[in-house]
Amino acid sequence: MAVVLARVTRGEKTVTLEENPSTFFPIGMTHRLENPGAAPLILIEVQSRSFLGEDDIARFGDCYNRE
Repeated sequence: MAVVLARVTRGEKTVTLEENPSTFFPIGMTHRLENPGAAPLILIEVQSRSFLGEDDIARFGDCYNRE
């Protein structure tokens, strides 16, 4: 079975995580999630603050040309 990996950039540091880990992004920290592998990556996002909308997203770079 293929090992599922996630490449996570938190601020200036990038790490590769294997199956079942978690990571934390403080409010305001730039971050990026990537799937460097061939296997599908399933991501579960948990937000724990009073505002849970997505209209506070500021994109610093987007290879998918989203607004």
